[in-house]
Order: sequence, then structure tokens, then C-alpha cells
Amino acid sequence: MTYSRASANLVIIDHTGVPDALRGKGVGQALAEHAVLAAREGGWKIVPLCPFFKALSIRQREWQDVIQ
Repeated sequence: MTYSRASANLVIIDHTGVPDALRGKGVGQALAEHAVLAAREGGWKIVPLCPFFKALSIRQREWQDVIQ
């Protein structure tokens, strides 16, 4: 996962990738879940530019507290 800090309270996630051998095994989702938990703990928001992360954030309504 690649990201950049836009400010102290805002992170932009622009890519989530896993090796081909691990695709379809939930690794990408685990990375996304970790980012959401980190955002909650740190008190910051996520701008999901990564298509994978953005699609997950739309489906995971419980993430909306940290998605901008």
C-alpha cells in the first residue's frame, strides 16, 4: 500500500498491491482494514484514490467514520 500525508489529519491512499501469489487470499483487504484501524487510532481521515481501496470503502459502511 502506498500513501502520502496531505496534512496531519489526512492520508491519501493511492495504491494497494499484493504479489500475484497472494491475490484472492484477503491480503489486500487485511491491508485496508489495518489502514482504517490506524486512522481511527490516530484520529485522521483517509482519501481513497486507490480503486481497490475505494471500492472496499464503499462496501464497508462501518469505515465511513474515517473515509473522506
